[in-house]
Amino acid sequence: MSTLAQTLGRIAAEVETTLDTLLPAPHGLEGRVAEAMRYAALGGGKRLRPFLVVAGAWLFGVETARALPTAAAVEMLHCYSLVHDDLPAMDDDALRRGRPTCHVAFDEATAILAGDALLTLAFETLAAPAAHPDPTTRCALVAGLATAGGCAGMVAGQMLDLRAGETALDLAGIEHLQNLKTGALIAFSCEAGAILAAAPAAKRAALAGFGRDLGLAFQIADDILDVEGSAAETGKAVGKDAEAGKATFVCLLGVEGARARARELIDRASARLADFGAEADPLRAAARFVIERRH
Repeated sequence: MSTLAQTLGRIAAEVETTLDTLLPAPHGLEGRVAEAMRYAALGGGKRLRPFLVVAGAWLFGVETARALPTAAAVEMLHCYSLVHDDLPAMDDDALRRGRPTCHVAFDEATAILAGDALLTLAFETLAAPAAHPDPTTRCALVAGLATAGGCAGMVAGQMLDLRAGETALDLAGIEHLQNLKTGALIAFSCEAGAILAAAPAAKRAALAGFGRDLGLAFQIADDILDVEGSAAETGKAVGKDAEAGKATFVCLLGVEGARARARELIDRASARLADFGAEADPLRAAARFVIERRH
């Protein structure tokens, strides 16, 4: 795990540098929104999704530097989603990554604009030649991220999550919700390296399937941390799903049942990488990390 931690840290640092370069510098009266964008995107988070982009690209011999713009774009979209999810109209959270959420640190209107700007900058980044010299590849990246983040992915999942307190969801319903809200972006992150390499469809599908399983396991781990963890460990409020009466993997399966389901998903995810051999070990290690983490 120490080797994985070192690799995660190295990629996180490179993603941080890339984000710092891509994000606008504050200036003029409009500089406040740039400050909020930088606050939301820099200096925190595991950078798991960018790591998955880079590690997936390694499978096809794509260098880290070539994958970093796509990795940064994925992280921008992820950070936008956190800013908006934390708003009073959504999850109404005051703590994120161990510090005040964006709307608390700035104000609600600025946070909305910062999220909007991060979202649009993600697509601007993918559309730029620095993302890939081939415009067809850039279009595929844009389309993939749009699908993962839009009404067929993350947005639909958030809508279901907002209604979860008023709807009795069974296990299949929770898995559907989380496949959209969490899994879609993680699946794209895993597939993006294959898109960068113009890899065969079967390779793309294997990585996307790995990502979907990983996304569900990630959410199960989050549900367990929401019960067993603390705000000091997770950097955000805990116990809110139970307070809101939302169905979770833990409330349906119990803590040990949820852990067992997460292990099953990680085993299935890892099996999808069989054709990649030892080259996929960083992805396998990341999958294990997802269900063993405490934050």
